[in-house]
Amino acid sequence: MTNDFKFFHGLVLAKIIHETQRPLSVKLFSPTSNSSYILNDNIGIHIKYSSKRLTPWRFTFKPDQLDEIDKMKECLSKVFLLLVCNEDGVVCLSHGELKQLIDNQHGPLVWISATRRKRQMYYVKGSDGELDFKIGKNDFPEKIFSATTSTGQTVSPVTSPEQ
Repeated sequence: MTNDFKFFHGLVLAKIIHETQRPLSVKLFSPTSNSSYILNDNIGIHIKYSSKRLTPWRFTFKPDQLDEIDKMKECLSKVFLLLVCNEDGVVCLSHGELKQLIDNQHGPLVWISATRRKRQMYYVKGSDGELDFKIGKNDFPEKIFSATTSTGQTVSPVTSPEQ
C-alpha cells in the first residue's frame, strides 16, 4: 500500500506539471525532509495534507517543520506552504501569509485550519491569527509561478509552449 504522503505529494506535483505547462525541475530540499521540495532551483514548497474527508481541515506543525520552512526562505526567492485538503483542493499560502497565521514564537504545537463551503473560497486561520481575505480554490498552482510587479499586476515569468 502506498504511503499517504506519497499519494498527496504526487497529487500536488502532478497538478503543478499538468496545469502550468512549464519547464520544471524538482528536488528535495534536504535529504532528511519528506515534505519540502525545490522547484526550478529557486522556489520552495512545503506540503502538508489532511486525509479528513470534510471541512474543516486542520494541519498541525512541530517546531522543526516551521524551522525547515524558514530555512527555505533564507536561501530561496519564494516559499509556499501547500495544504492539501484531501480531495477538495489545495490551499496555497505564501511565506508572508503563513507568518500572518503562525508567528515566529513557535509553541510546542501550532496549527492552521482551512474551511470551505460548497462553491466558496477557503477561509484560513491559524493559532496566531487569520487571513483577512479568502484563498481561491483555483489559485494553486499558478500562484507559485506568478510574480507581482511594482504596479501590483501579476505577470507570469514563463509562457506556455503554445505561445
